[in-house]
Amino acid sequence: MEIFYLVIIGVLFLLAASDLIVGVANDAVNFLNSAVGSRATSFNIILGVAAAGIIVGCTFSTGMMEVARKGIFQPGNFYFSEIMLVFLAVMVTDVILLDAFNTFGMPTSTTVSLVFELLGASVAIAMIKIWTSSEGLELGEYINSGKALAIIAGILLSVVLAFSSGIVIQYLTRLLFSFDYEHRLKYFGSIWGGLAISSITYFLLIKGSKGASFMSDAMIEQIIDNTWAILSISFVAWTVILQLLTMFTRVDILKVIVLIGTFALAMAFAGNDLVNFIGVPLAGYNAYEIWIHSGGVQPDTLLMGGLAWKVQTPTFLLLLAGVIMTLTLWFSKKARGVIQTSLDLGRQYEGTERFTSYKVSRQLVRNFSRMSAYVMTALPDGFKRTMARQFDERPFSDKQANLGKDAPSFDLIRASVTLVVASILITMGTNLKLPLSTTYVTFMVFMGASLADGAWGRESAVYRVSGVLSVIGGWFFTALSAFVIAFILAIIFFFGGMVAIIAVILIAIFVVYRSHRYKEDQQEDQLAFEKVLEEEALTKDHIIQLCGENISRILGGISKVLDDSLMGLAAEDLPRLNAAFAEFKQIHKRSEKIKRRANKAIEKVDDDHIEAAHLYILVADYLNEMTSNVLHIVKPNLDHVDNNHKPLTSLQVDELMAIQEQLKAQMASTILAFSEPDKLNMSQMQMEFDQYVKLIRNFRKNQIKRIKNQEIGTRNSVLYLNYLAEFRNLALFSNRMIKVLNELILNPEESSGATGSSS
Repeated sequence: MEIFYLVIIGVLFLLAASDLIVGVANDAVNFLNSAVGSRATSFNIILGVAAAGIIVGCTFSTGMMEVARKGIFQPGNFYFSEIMLVFLAVMVTDVILLDAFNTFGMPTSTTVSLVFELLGASVAIAMIKIWTSSEGLELGEYINSGKALAIIAGILLSVVLAFSSGIVIQYLTRLLFSFDYEHRLKYFGSIWGGLAISSITYFLLIKGSKGASFMSDAMIEQIIDNTWAILSISFVAWTVILQLLTMFTRVDILKVIVLIGTFALAMAFAGNDLVNFIGVPLAGYNAYEIWIHSGGVQPDTLLMGGLAWKVQTPTFLLLLAGVIMTLTLWFSKKARGVIQTSLDLGRQYEGTERFTSYKVSRQLVRNFSRMSAYVMTALPDGFKRTMARQFDERPFSDKQANLGKDAPSFDLIRASVTLVVASILITMGTNLKLPLSTTYVTFMVFMGASLADGAWGRESAVYRVSGVLSVIGGWFFTALSAFVIAFILAIIFFFGGMVAIIAVILIAIFVVYRSHRYKEDQQEDQLAFEKVLEEEALTKDHIIQLCGENISRILGGISKVLDDSLMGLAAEDLPRLNAAFAEFKQIHKRSEKIKRRANKAIEKVDDDHIEAAHLYILVADYLNEMTSNVLHIVKPNLDHVDNNHKPLTSLQVDELMAIQEQLKAQMASTILAFSEPDKLNMSQMQMEFDQYVKLIRNFRKNQIKRIKNQEIGTRNSVLYLNYLAEFRNLALFSNRMIKVLNELILNPEESSGATGSSS
């Protein structure tokens, strides 16, 4: 029996290592987005500063470890065997859940997941105990409901407080400095920086020292007794240092503030969130030690009241966790995707918006726009002119235009505000022993600062609001799914024993591996999709190459989807039709992305190659049209079989297959034309297209004869004729891409004025 629980302890720590990896990949957005988005310095330096903050912050987190031991449930009412099942269910759930969010690039809360996993698993075991034992305890005596509700309330309150703080502080700061802040920074920058850094000093040193594993009580008392002296010295010292840097060097003091803030936020993250990753395994190890020293008491008769005692976590374990976190920070690809989601929602300029608009977001934006217009009419004209001047974004836009691909998503003023406000709020929560969500706080401060900074303009507001609502909705989904999955797993472990534990862990490993492979494929596809756009300027050859790669990727996918859909229709194979439709949706998303990012490509085209830009626009448009045509094929096919309508006749299937083979040949010719444009034979291409159209006409006549002879039903006829029409449209757009290549690039002199007919 001892070996069994020792194995579980080992599994818990292995899961903890995995949880650290997936957790940091999720939470890296918290402390990296401001420095990365503002391009305060190189990415490697930012990672180095954040890594140092994590290592230091890990030693400040020992006080938070009590949450996993007694924060959610009453350990004294659970037996050792039951506690171990609770902890195991929590860790397996956490790894699966966080990895799923990371895979889709959505930031979620590791704190919320931990709290609700502990709640779900402990409620499950408590309910089993109530139903199967005669102890006479009620559910409220097993669950630390007061503490759990306080934690949940603290998390929800932190969202409102963080968003409001971000709005107010950013608005006041921008009102002071404006977007053209360099001049005023010479006079007020050092004072503002001194306040910011001394504030960080107060919360990280004075308050944070209470939880440090290496700080003695005497040292902490000395620091607290000299609070105001430390604050005053810190403010004066930093103000003088920053002023000297401003006067005698070219050092940008805002970059200094951002890097210090990055360090502080990484430190606050590690101090607050480390419990989310290793708190449960450490609590499991503490429980195992209590059982080992109990003198041979059976695991299902030993109550875990000892977990309620305060236990000092060894510093070397905290540092080991910090090392794993920093390695993850450097090498995790999923962390980049989560960071990008946050930056897309907070960037100062419009662009390709990741989220679509929802009705609620449209209504919110409309109502706030009306309210803003009403408030503006009541303000004095002088104040409105001052506001307009301070919030004029043209200086920032000019800098972006000059920097090109190195342009930041937002400026250093907003980055510094986000870091300072978020680090202060998080550290306050840590030292109040409330495991508030660093994701919630940082994300909402960032969103509040973006709103106050005018980043949510009319061109992007509904999409940004939709994004924020999606992320917040994901947080609620985190809570619900964490509770439910941990609840179910705890029950499975309780009744299934070792067999169930091994099976679930193997399934979890498989799920994480699959999501890892999916993310790698997704990122490789994204890199291939954008590699040409990394050039400083795009020439005619680059444009043709980019168009060729896009055409090859989209048309290749279309060919496979059409094959699967037609074979599924012929065999009435509903799973195959569903799979084809799911694959089509990915192709459609990719074609829409190509079209949305056309402007990004055009901006990089030299004036001497304007026709190449025209080609890219047309190709992007035609590819998007072709995916719409494919939708009108695969969806009716799916609906036809799903509604159990009569199948097509074998003759109709043969005709469609013949047309489809010729269509695939047409698309292959288009791909070849862009990969080897020097071998393009327009007359041969046109002849093949004319033959294809003639074949469609012949098959349409055959269908008309079948209709007249009443050989087929109405639904059959509609489906078949729709097929022919969409096949013709697909070939038409495929042929048009070859035409515009010839007219705009290869033989523009011979085709003067022909592009209008092709556009």
